[in-house]
Amino acid sequence: MTVTLETLAADLARGALVPYLGPGALAGSSDPATGEPIPADSDSLILAMNNGKPMSPRLMWEFPRAAMDVELKRGRGAVHRFLNTTYAQRSWTRSALHDWLGEIHPPYVIDINRDLQLQDSYADRPHTLIRGIARTGGTDYRFRLHAYDGETYREVDQTEVDPSLPILFKPMGSPRPDETYIASDADYVDYLTELMGGFGIPAFVKSYRAGKQYLFLGLRFLRDTERMVMSDIIYAAGSPGGWALIPDPTEKERRFLETKDIEIVQADIPDLLAAAGLGDSVAALIPEGSEVGC
Repeated sequence: MTVTLETLAADLARGALVPYLGPGALAGSSDPATGEPIPADSDSLILAMNNGKPMSPRLMWEFPRAAMDVELKRGRGAVHRFLNTTYAQRSWTRSALHDWLGEIHPPYVIDINRDLQLQDSYADRPHTLIRGIARTGGTDYRFRLHAYDGETYREVDQTEVDPSLPILFKPMGSPRPDETYIASDADYVDYLTELMGGFGIPAFVKSYRAGKQYLFLGLRFLRDTERMVMSDIIYAAGSPGGWALIPDPTEKERRFLETKDIEIVQADIPDLLAAAGLGDSVAALIPEGSEVGC
């Protein structure tokens, strides 16, 4: 089922597709003082966590592995302090994609980043926030729920959720209203085990997601971690399950997404924004002298 970028942009804007955001969703976001890009993908997070220095090739493979090494040497709090400093205490310009999401406000968004731009996009309206937790006692579940009334967050249980409100699902956590993160290998082992067992997603989301179609933005499927998280979160998706914008997919990505009934569109976020008629936003993402085609 081949679709155009214009159709995908229109379907996203009218709430017919669920945006699933990866690190590339933060493209164009930077420190306003230095111009430094926000750490988002695995390599940039590892370098930022290690004071700009590469770690060993084994640890550079992915952020959870590097975070596990830091946790073993300096404690879990060291990883959380790094993420809090990065995403809660530093200022970043907004990405063009998040600016657009802040205009169209999809009813359900999944964001595997740990930053606050998605929550900021909904800061002017009530919503339900779901964030993953790991290695936590006193609960069988691996999520926390907060209701936002337009000004403040209040922790709630599943019976208190207003199903008419937008749902922001950040499985890897965020620093607001308080810190909770899935970061190290140990976190992922616990979270994914319970996610596969049905304890990582609230019951109302399990019902709501049935038959949904997704648009994967800024996400590559080269590592098992991203694939396993995605597989469980989109369980019971429609047919097709959706589309993934990947400008240069590998055969490994093609094979995996075929098993999920996800069609690859060889394009990227700037192409989608251009198709949505957001020329100024696209210009901010494109290096000088290059062109974007749809």
